[in-house]
Parts: sequence; C-alpha cells; structure tokens
Amino acid sequence: MFLGVSIVADRFMASIEVITSQERQITIKRPNGEKITTTVRIWNETVSNLTLMALGSSAPEILLSVVEVCGHNFNAGELGPNTIVGSAAFNMFVIIGLCVYVIPDGDTRKVKHLRVFFVTATWSVFAYTWLYLILAVFSPGIVEIWEGLLTLFFFPICVGFAYVADRRLLFYKYMYKRYRAGKQKGMIIETEGEPELPSKVDVEMDGKILNQHGEGFLDGEAGLDTVLDEDEARREMASILRELKQKHPDKEMEQLMELANYQVLMQQQKSRAFYRCQATRIMTGAGNILKKHAADQAKRAVQHNICSEVSVSNFSCTVLFDPGTYQCLENCGSVALNVVRQGRDLTCTVSVDYRTEDGTANAGSDYRSTEGTIVFKPGETEKEIRIDITDDDIFEEDEYFLVHLCNVRVVPEGASSGEANHVDDPAGLGLPCTATVTIFDDDHAGIFSFEEPAVTVSESIGMMEVKVIRNSGARGVVVVPYKTMEGTAKGGGEDFEDTHGVLEFDNDETCKTVRINIIDDEEYEKNKNFFLEIGAPQLLEMSERKAVLLQEVGGFVQTGKDVYRKVQGRDHPAPSAIINITEEGDGVLTKKEEEERRIAEMGRPMLGEHVKLEVIIEESYEFKNTVDKLIKKTNLALLVGTNSWRQQFVEAMTVSSGDDDDDDDDDDKCREEKLPSCFDYVMHFLTVFWKLLFAFVPPTDYWNGWACFCVSISGIGILTAIIGDLASHFGCTVGLKDSVTAVVFVALGTSVPDTFASKVAAIQDQYADASIGNVTGSNAVNVFLGIGVAWSIAAIYHHSKNQVFKVDPGTLAFSVTLFTIFAFICIAVLIYRRRPAIGGELGGPRIPKILTSCLFFSLWLMYIIFSSLEAYCHIQGF
Repeated sequence: MFLGVSIVADRFMASIEVITSQERQITIKRPNGEKITTTVRIWNETVSNLTLMALGSSAPEILLSVVEVCGHNFNAGELGPNTIVGSAAFNMFVIIGLCVYVIPDGDTRKVKHLRVFFVTATWSVFAYTWLYLILAVFSPGIVEIWEGLLTLFFFPICVGFAYVADRRLLFYKYMYKRYRAGKQKGMIIETEGEPELPSKVDVEMDGKILNQHGEGFLDGEAGLDTVLDEDEARREMASILRELKQKHPDKEMEQLMELANYQVLMQQQKSRAFYRCQATRIMTGAGNILKKHAADQAKRAVQHNICSEVSVSNFSCTVLFDPGTYQCLENCGSVALNVVRQGRDLTCTVSVDYRTEDGTANAGSDYRSTEGTIVFKPGETEKEIRIDITDDDIFEEDEYFLVHLCNVRVVPEGASSGEANHVDDPAGLGLPCTATVTIFDDDHAGIFSFEEPAVTVSESIGMMEVKVIRNSGARGVVVVPYKTMEGTAKGGGEDFEDTHGVLEFDNDETCKTVRINIIDDEEYEKNKNFFLEIGAPQLLEMSERKAVLLQEVGGFVQTGKDVYRKVQGRDHPAPSAIINITEEGDGVLTKKEEEERRIAEMGRPMLGEHVKLEVIIEESYEFKNTVDKLIKKTNLALLVGTNSWRQQFVEAMTVSSGDDDDDDDDDDKCREEKLPSCFDYVMHFLTVFWKLLFAFVPPTDYWNGWACFCVSISGIGILTAIIGDLASHFGCTVGLKDSVTAVVFVALGTSVPDTFASKVAAIQDQYADASIGNVTGSNAVNVFLGIGVAWSIAAIYHHSKNQVFKVDPGTLAFSVTLFTIFAFICIAVLIYRRRPAIGGELGGPRIPKILTSCLFFSLWLMYIIFSSLEAYCHIQGF
C-alpha cells in the first residue's frame, strides 16, 4: 500500500512541478532605462515550496488525519495526529541526519535562502508548541472551533511571512545586506548563503558606490533580479558550451547540445517535487529521469541523422552552376564556367541548354554572345562552358553579363539530345541556375575601396577577412596602406588585435584580403565596433622605364622620391644597394608628351566610395541561438511531465535502470542508459499493478497539470483511508497501540520517498534548501493543514450537535513536547554548523559530520522510545 501511495504521489508531484513551472512574459526597465522583455515564473519559489510542494510531500499524512476523523463519526483518533508528529520527527532527525552524512568528506552545503529558513524553522517549532497549547493549556482535552480555525489560518500567515522574507518586503529591506561584484560589469549579486567577502569591498553600479550595507541601492526590484538570474543562467550555459567544445572538438553542435543539456540539468537547482519524483521512480524501477532523458535525446539524434541521409538520397537529378559567380579581367581571353550534375541517378544521359544575356556588358563589344547544349554522359558530373571576352583600350566601369541554364532533360538510350524526356524521374534545374560573370577593366590602375561601408561579424569568427576591391582597371603594381582604429571595441587583444600594413596589388590583380583576429570571449550579448581604413593608393611605376626596371629586378619597394630598395620583408629589411632612378627629359614637354601624361594621370589609382569600413562585433548568432534553445530545454517540467496516456502506459510497463551513481566525468556515459539491475526488476514487478492503475490519471499536459493534480490527490485520499484501517488492524494483531503504530510504522512508510529525495538533493544540489530547507516548511504545513482541517471539521460538526470535540491530550501532548525540545536542539546544531570551522549545515569534516548524524539519529531513537514508553504508561505523560 505504501508503494501505491508513493506512485500516485509521484503523479501528484509531477503535476505540481508542471503547475509551478508555468511562465509569463513581462516588460521591465533596466537601471539604464532600457526596456526588455523576459519570462518569469508565475509561482514564487518560496510560495510554491510551502503550498503545493509541501502539500505534495505531506499529502498522505494530512489526508490520513482528515480521513480518520471523518471515518470515525468526527471523533478524534490517535493514528492521524500521531502520524503527523512521528513523520515530523523522522523528517527532522533522520532525513537531516542522513543528508549531513552523505555529503563527501570536506564538502559542505549551505542553506541559500537563510531568511526563509529561519522563518519556516520558527513556524515549524511554533506549530507544535501551538498544538501543545490547544491540547493542554487553553482548553485541556477539548478543541474548540476557534482553535481549529486559527490553526488552519496559521497556514496562510506562515506562507505570507516566508514570502515577505524572500522578497525583502516591509522591515526586511532595512536590515543588513551584503553584496559582491558580478562577473559582468554593472552587475551586483547578493551574497546570502555564499562565502563572505573581504571587509573592504564596494560595488559600483550606475556611477554610484554601493557599500556592504547596501546604501544607495533600491532593493526589491523583482524585474531586475529576474534579468540578473536569467543573464547568469545564460552565462553559465555559454561557459559549459565553451568547455565542451574544447574537450570534444570533433563532436557536432547537436551532440554538444545534448551533453550541455545533461550537464546543466545535473547542475541546475531543482525543486522538491523533482527530487521526490526522481527518488520514487528510481525506487520503483522506473529509472533515473535525467539519464533516461539523455539516452532518449541521443536516440532521436541518431534517428534524425538516418532520416536526413535517406531524404538526401531521394533527391532527383539536378544541374546547376558551381559556383554561381565569376570574375575575369578584360584581357583574359575567355572565362570558364563550371556546370555540375547532382542527384541519386548519375547513370543516365542528361542534356541542358545554356545562353548568355546582357547585363551592363554588351554582347559583341565586351563579350561574345554564346548559346548551346551541354551533354552529361553516364557517370559524368562536371562540364565546362567557355565564353570569349573582348579586350579594348577604353577606360570604363566594371561590367557584368549573365549565363542561364534551361531545358534540362534525360536523354533515353539511342535517342538524340533534343528529344523530349518522358521518364518517371525527370532531371531538373538546381540553384543557382544562372551565373553572373563580372569583367574588370584593366586599362586603369584601379579604384580601391571596400565592398560596403559596414560589416557585422560574429565574435566567434576567429580570423576575419576583409576584401579590398580594385575596380575600373587593374594595370600596374599598386600599394594601398591600411590600419585599424578603435571604436567601442578595444584593440590590443581585448576585442580584436591591432592590424596595420600595406596591400600590394600586382598587375591584373583585383582583390586583396586584410586579416584581423577577432577575440572570442563568447558573451551572450555583445555589440561593439572598430574601424578599418585604407590610405591613398600609390602606383609603384611612374614611367614605362621604371615599370620595365621594376619588372626586371623585382622585389623593390619605393622608400623615397625616385628611390627604390630591395627588402626581405616589411618587418626585417635585408641589406641592399640603393638605386636612384631619375626621369629623362624633364624639361619642356611637347604636346605629345603632355597628352601622354594627361592619359597617364587619368589612369592613376584612386580611392573609391568606401574607404573606412565599420566592423561591428556581435555575439555569435549560432552560439546565442544554441544557448537560448538549451535554456528552454532545461525546464524540468518537461522531464517529469507526460503529454499522453499512451506515454504513461508505456512508461508503466517499461523497466529502466535506477542507477544514480555519479558518472558525469565521462560525457559519453551520460547518454547511454544502463541495463536494469535485479533490484530494478524486483521493484518493477512489485509495483507494476500500481503503475498501470495510476497510468489512468490524466497526463500533466492537460489543463496545465490541474487535471492530474485533482485526480491524484483523490487517489492519495482513497489509499490513505485504506492504510489507516490496515494500520489499525496491524496494531491490533501484534498488540500495538495506534499511537505507537503511527509513530513507528506509518510515519516511516510515508516518509521513505522523502528520505531518498532529500538524499539525492543533498548530493546533487549546490545548496541545502531542497534537502533540509523544505523539511521545516513541511513540518509546519503538516500541523496547519493536517490538524487544522481535520479538527476544524470535527469541532464544527460537534458544535452543530451541541456537543464538544474531545481530544485526549495524554500521548499526543507528550509526543509534541518531546519533539519540540528535540527540534530546538536540532535547529541550534544546524545554525552552529554554519560557523567557518565546519562551513555549512550539511557535510563538513569527517568527525563533526559523523557526530552530527549520530546525534540526530539518537534524537529520533529517543523520541520513539520515550513516546512508546509513555503510551504504555511506563513514563507518566500529561
């Protein structure tokens, strides 16, 4: 029966995880006035932990108390209330003691939300103190209506106090606060639950100095906190992707995304509901949720690759240009265009027509108009088209013309290439099916410029290449100086490496490339710029005689007027002789010489329109897109939830490995689901009936989880009613009182899933909130709901009958008193363990860790022994 409750409670907790993970979009304003849109969870984490999460964890105990009262003609019973107190004792002493012990030696876990922990711990002790007061002080032996209703009303008050502490509302905003500087400029992070900073640490934000006491900063801005958390999550995701790319350079991005997804899910702070579902499924042979998810993702990736290969192989035969653009000089004679055939069937004969079309270049004066047919014989995949180019001595702009492919057809064997195609799989045109040929004029020294005034690059590009284009001629050897200039992006290796030098264009050379190294720091958001500028181009040869000389001797660079020096390299000049070249006949020029000089001046190199290029460095789009995808996939509700009844029945019938050993060091193992062990099979067959029964519960996707929530809690109520009767019969059979049965057996049975959940949370979580922080909240909720609802109903019923609701304070009051005393000791020890000597509530040095665990286990044993002795009157109670 306890296994059945655990399984239906698993469905219940899955619905709670889906409900509390619902998100909505909000628009907020950053401190600099910038408005951004982000997503936030509808449920506050603290509120969800104390309401739905605590209800899910304590539902069996709460419903057992309510069902017992309603099933005994609204008279008080011993099983329900004592189960609540016994469960609280088990949670406080055994679960926390186990969590302290399972942390590796030397490691520690601290409660992060310390304010909330203090509030819930105080309310948990107050709840049982209040229970003693209404049993033995206010109206001994009688529970009045106001007592029951006030007990119930304490529940929303407790939630409200915790919410105020979490959001720092009311008086909390004036209390002492401490901050540290974040990794990103302009970010501050509150250091609650984190290591202390040196005494003299100030944080600057918006030009103001924020000291340790938080002066000058307006706290409580939920929107800003949300953005900071989201930015922090994205930076962590980016960091994980960087590490995986360095560790596995041979893996594709999809595989890296799977590894990153698994790693983030492992490191992500998880809710109490997730750990409860994880523990239950491992315990019942349903498998480790995270490892099943990783294995499923790997299988989908393999299937996707297979499907992609099949789809590619189904392409029909296509003919296209490869590449689609060509450039040539005016004096090249002819240009060759490459035509390729692609597709699955390369054994047939395919023909395709081609023809030229004027652009700015005219057929006849700039090129020869050409048309014809290309025939691909069986096995041939490439053909060449040659177009003749016409050379002239006229200065003109660069021009282009087009070459089109058309009328592709499969030629049957024995037929001519012009016959029509009637086969089942006709050939077709691929893209590009039109080629553009640009003719560069070679009669001018050239006009030099960048292709465009600005270019945007990704920070992940590495070595960036910028083209300097030589248009309207390519005659002569020309040098063009260039240099980078800082903008918002900083040189010197911070955002880019400073670059300067000279580009040397040889005769008939039309393009040169400047290489700039962009530094990749893989920021999620980035928008910085710098500039690349080219200077005035210089023609090395200033006369025909000089041009001939330079061509003959080679390797000479102009270092002054009419002075050329041969150098080994720009940075390390080699010793060489200095050669002076003087003009001959620099006297009075004849008309012919003046005309020649005028024509020469017209052909001098010059700068074009774009001489200063703005380079904008942005975050890598692919990297940012990958991070955004991973952020969406790290919603744990997608893992624990279900979307169809079919999925639920398949999971109910499937045995999976429950091995939760930490093998994260091997990334490939995390994607391989291990075979189930013998224990997994045994637990599966013991629980398969309950799995199939509760597979009828609506999937969590219906009504955003509320359908599953309502049906599951009804199932828990029915099973707890049966458990109550069975526990009473068991006690009668072995001769135990209901109070002893409740404290020892029922409380233990209902708390086993929580024990496994807290153990996993303690090991995997960075903080102690999910493992022990929620114990105090659940203990308070047990009293406020379990006792408050049951006794309010009974008190109102008896009042309507002009009767009083009687509750024997004896055993219950003694158990409550004993638990309250021990709880004070437990909380005091946990607070003491936060001292630097130990470092946190959980873990720490081996000796203190063992002593703490032994103390907590001893407190639980003493509670069991003394409660049992009092029940049998060996110790006098109240």
